[in-house]
Amino acid sequence: MSDVLFSIFPSENFIDLGLYQFGWEQCDPAHSFGPAVRNHYLFHYVLSGTGTLYAENSKKESIEYHIRSEQGFMIFPGQICTYVADSSLPWEYVWLEFDGLKAKELLDTAGFSVNSPIYRPRFKDTSHEMAEEMMYIAKHPKASPFNLIGHLYLFLDGFVRSTASPFTNQTTSMRNFYIKEALSFIEQNFQNDISVEDIAAFCGLNRSYFGKIFHDTVGKTPQEFLISYRMSKASELLKMTKLSIADIGNAVGYPNQLHFSRAFKNLYGVSPRSWRSSH
Repeated sequence: MSDVLFSIFPSENFIDLGLYQFGWEQCDPAHSFGPAVRNHYLFHYVLSGTGTLYAENSKKESIEYHIRSEQGFMIFPGQICTYVADSSLPWEYVWLEFDGLKAKELLDTAGFSVNSPIYRPRFKDTSHEMAEEMMYIAKHPKASPFNLIGHLYLFLDGFVRSTASPFTNQTTSMRNFYIKEALSFIEQNFQNDISVEDIAAFCGLNRSYFGKIFHDTVGKTPQEFLISYRMSKASELLKMTKLSIADIGNAVGYPNQLHFSRAFKNLYGVSPRSWRSSH
């Protein structure tokens, strides 16, 4: 049987970047996983051995990649993937599943996409530092959430520095400025009756262009992000306060309790009341 460490991250309240699960495994020969689809970004770094990834590209074609030690692979949300350890020299890998507002932007900076999912570091020393951060997280599942999130940031710093060009153009800088303005507006007004048009107007952009740059940067539409942000705040209130469901819905911009409960269940899979009971 494979040797494996596996842990689930205990907190869901990190908006910019958050962990979902993480672990390490020394696989048996020809051990396989999939086909499967993930809801978040999942990165594997191969410590030793070799294996094969079969990953769907943007044309929905399954592409075969052969991966060896000191390389890795990124699985994207909604992408169908299968990965198989070599029958003679099975791989040992460490993995992190993460997501958040900054995730897509970081992967874009590093040049990763469903058509380019393989990690081949340009700088070995930096990639080794990155791997150390991954192993720290895998071996310390009982560390505090803030401790683990700090190491997640250090992992992503090493990930980007070991792969990406330091060049950032003016277009990217302006796009990031608009996104920061939009996020600031959402943070200060999520409890009010705001629309995507209101956010775009605050940034001084037309709705269509704003929606495009927001989706390209964040990986979600403005409406999807607004709902996700509101539900994240609602989950904090459900966990930390004794406010009624109706009061919590109103506090995050849903004066109609039925609409709030429906939106919450669509995202978390359970009603606010059930979520509160289990947390």
